[in-house]
Amino acid sequence: MTDNRHRLVAVTLDEESIGRGTPDQEHERAVAIYDILETNAFRIPDEDRGPYALHLALRDGRLAFCIRSPDGDTLMTHHLSLSPLRRVIRDYEMICDSYFKAIRSASPAQIEAIDMGRRGLHDEAANVLMERLDGKVAVDFDTARRLFTLIYALHWRG
Repeated sequence: MTDNRHRLVAVTLDEESIGRGTPDQEHERAVAIYDILETNAFRIPDEDRGPYALHLALRDGRLAFCIRSPDGDTLMTHHLSLSPLRRVIRDYEMICDSYFKAIRSASPAQIEAIDMGRRGLHDEAANVLMERLDGKVAVDFDTARRLFTLIYALHWRG
């Protein structure tokens, strides 16, 4: 999946459904998008119409993956239930809060232990995301991790 056609070249967010966040939230979203675009593997199985532009929206409690050609033609839309990710998002939020608090006062060993847990949850979320997209959108593990980072950043509705 390293072919230039099998990648995302743009990621946009639907401001109507997702809303604007605080400046910190908007920064986290921008960083997540930048990270996805830097390195990714993304394709529609059995299709060869990439590279792709991804537009994310929230519709009826689901995350809509609107996949387009770079010139804007809609290729497909896949609606992904966020239910399977809710627990991981909640746990990830708690461990991130612990991590940021620990940075201020905990020992390096404690910080590393918390960070290992955070990375483990991030990996779990990437695996869930890959399972939920299976057959609809093919992504590698690193891209799934980056997409989860963006989904996590999106959980703050503006």
